[in-house]
Amino acid sequence: MGESQQAPAGLAVYAVEGIPEIRSGDMLGVIVGDAIESSGLEALEGDILVVTSKIVSKAEGRSLRADDREDAITAETVRVVASRAHPGGITRIVENRQGIVQAAAGVDASNTPAGTVLLLPADPDASARALATVLRARFGVRLGILISDTLGRAWREGQTDAAIGSAGVTVVDDLRGGVDAHGQLLEVTQIAVADEIAAATDLVKGKATGVPVALVRGLGRFVVESLETPARALNRTGPTDMFRLGTDEALAEGHAAGFAEGYAAGLAAGRE
Repeated sequence: MGESQQAPAGLAVYAVEGIPEIRSGDMLGVIVGDAIESSGLEALEGDILVVTSKIVSKAEGRSLRADDREDAITAETVRVVASRAHPGGITRIVENRQGIVQAAAGVDASNTPAGTVLLLPADPDASARALATVLRARFGVRLGILISDTLGRAWREGQTDAAIGSAGVTVVDDLRGGVDAHGQLLEVTQIAVADEIAAATDLVKGKATGVPVALVRGLGRFVVESLETPARALNRTGPTDMFRLGTDEALAEGHAAGFAEGYAAGLAAGRE
């Protein structure tokens, strides 16, 4: 890598402007690098670039003709968590192929031509690694890459951006085993650094401004040499998932299990 440059104290987030409409096959790393230079920003050691998943999907050809978005959501769904009807249709919270639990499996019909939808990158961590490789080579400094997408949160209104892909960024700051300011042992504290960074950049990128990339400066302590820092590690599914189903689905499953148990018991009693 090139000579390290000291980033200023504090935290700064800059919108990277000048990204054109991305099409399938575009060399996204080159386009982002050009935009950084043309916007007057200088890539420094320890900077983090947050790239909206939508432009990654476009560059990777993840656009799909879909007159029925629901069919596309079904195809990307691994497991249904909850499904609710509303006046405009149905909202489905599902686990998708990338292991992320989110609405509509991440299938997006906004900012894409009518009659098409965008799927998430097939492997967001691999996409992040590819971008990091190109941009580190171009600027000669150790950059981190995060790929972000918009997620809702259980028990909270609204949406925020979160990291679904990562390369060269420590996604969790594990403080377990340390002590707090009062000397109390920290037993469970793990800071979701990558998600916090992604959310911060959405304040300068926005949803309707046409700015899909932001540069974060001042968090170089979380930028590492290795590109094997997957955001997939942030997904909580399987045995650690305490809320595997929505309330209605859990109740229905419980009633069905109780009925089956009672029916089996009745059959057993009838044979005695």
